[in-house]
Amino acid sequence: MLSELSIENFAIIEQLDLKFHSGLNIFTGETGAGKSIIIDAVESLLGSRADPTQVRAGADRANIEASFLIPDAVSLPVQAILEREALQEDPKRVILAREVRANGRSVARVNGRQVNVGLLSELGEYLVDVHGQSEHLSLLKVGKHLGLLDSFAQVDSYLEAYQKTYHAYQELRRELHSLRQVEGEAARRQDILIYQINEIEAARLRPGEEQVLRDERNRLANAEGLASAVQEALQLLDEGMPEAPAATEILGQAVGLLGNVARLDPQQVGLGDQMQSIQESLVDLSATLRDYLEKIEFNPKRLDQVEDRLNLIHNLSRKFGATIQEILDFAQKSRQELDSLEHASERIEQLEHQENELLLQLSKEGLVLSEKRHTAAKQLERAVEGELDALKMSGAQFKVAFEQRSHPQGVPLSDGQRVAFDANGLEAIEFLVAPNPGEGLKPLVKIASGGETSRLMLAIKNVLARADQVPTLIFDEIDQGIGGRVGTIVGKKLRDLAGQHQVLCVTHLPQLAAFGEEHFQVQKIFQEGRTVTQVHTLNEESRLLELAQMMGEVSEGTRQSARELISSARQSFTLSNSDES
Repeated sequence: MLSELSIENFAIIEQLDLKFHSGLNIFTGETGAGKSIIIDAVESLLGSRADPTQVRAGADRANIEASFLIPDAVSLPVQAILEREALQEDPKRVILAREVRANGRSVARVNGRQVNVGLLSELGEYLVDVHGQSEHLSLLKVGKHLGLLDSFAQVDSYLEAYQKTYHAYQELRRELHSLRQVEGEAARRQDILIYQINEIEAARLRPGEEQVLRDERNRLANAEGLASAVQEALQLLDEGMPEAPAATEILGQAVGLLGNVARLDPQQVGLGDQMQSIQESLVDLSATLRDYLEKIEFNPKRLDQVEDRLNLIHNLSRKFGATIQEILDFAQKSRQELDSLEHASERIEQLEHQENELLLQLSKEGLVLSEKRHTAAKQLERAVEGELDALKMSGAQFKVAFEQRSHPQGVPLSDGQRVAFDANGLEAIEFLVAPNPGEGLKPLVKIASGGETSRLMLAIKNVLARADQVPTLIFDEIDQGIGGRVGTIVGKKLRDLAGQHQVLCVTHLPQLAAFGEEHFQVQKIFQEGRTVTQVHTLNEESRLLELAQMMGEVSEGTRQSARELISSARQSFTLSNSDES
């Protein structure tokens, strides 16, 4: 629900900071004081077109910010939107803000971060319904009518069963479509796959083989240089040169000298041991080099074989994968695809049979769902018309219109007809109204605006109070064109509605205002040569005075009438609650 609202430099509002509670919140005040301007500010916050003329004269921008508590009923969709946009902070609260600049630009924010205006509208649909001069009211959105009817009809379990079958059908259709596409080019594709698999299998590739071959190619290509280097190293180690003795001979001499040192100085015996170890390592190195020299192969034929093998691997890698493992994986996937192609016809036949079975199941579950909806629609129609009659709109009609469309691929009915279907069932619905007898039923979105419309919306909202999850409802001048007696009825209906929703209502009727649980007085004053709107929360005494002023000149008579209105409203609400319990 709306908990706090801040408005700055918007029209004649210089600065307003309001706090709201649950229940019925009433706004009263003289015409032009700024009551509807507050509603306009909320509508701007909900994404309506930013009008730079709404910026207060002399200011460069207007700012509107509101804090909403998120009730459990709409928490899931609201949090999903916030999570999608990475705007999630407090799971129980969301802050919307709109900045309207005099130059025509505007900035939208959610939880302090800039967003596009469309996101304000998207979130606002779950938070507030405004019925005033705009079309924010969710009841005017035909796409929401079916959900409202389903909530009223309490068909969750039937809809869930239908949608489970529907999603299974959609999955099957996707697989079937894919297989039919494949089947159309199956023969050509099979030839390609067989050729690719045979080409890879004929190569008899082994993982890691490529690096081994590269190392071998390097040795074969450089055999002469390797042999020459090893032979020269062995000569230096074991045979020596004409001008210099062998390294092993020099080390032998060093071993003997250090042996003498150890005899003369026993503490240096370790030097001799260290030199002995070096000499033994050198002997081992010589043996290793001789073994390596024997393995160096001068084999041009083998080099050609290795080159051919590497070229084969390179050609395969260009076609099937960068590494041998990727080439082998490609072959495995190709075998699987070939297997599916070879069995595609069987699978298609199997899926087509399953498709027919699912369509029959959808027909059965969809018809049960439709029956529940039609039964609930009749109840809803009677309940709304009863509410309208209580609101002195006797003769007004309300109807839930159902529409089914024929479709050759639709679900089959018992009469052989096939009808279109979607995730919500076998029909579309729309709420139709005829506010006055003889006018004919029309879509809600096409009915005239004004107090009559407000009463119509109030009637529907009262009946759908439990089904409609939007937490905050705003009615601007719902009393237009009605008198005191009807105003009392409207006030009672609003108070009843406030048991399920937070309700904000702008009114000129004291009979309606008397039902408010929180009363805000809107005043227009002149301050330093400027018109300024102020809002005051009224206590019991000031509220009594405001109601008396709404009935005429303040006197003991109007004060007494105000007391009677408040007492009557409280008594009416108490009796209503006791009847419900």
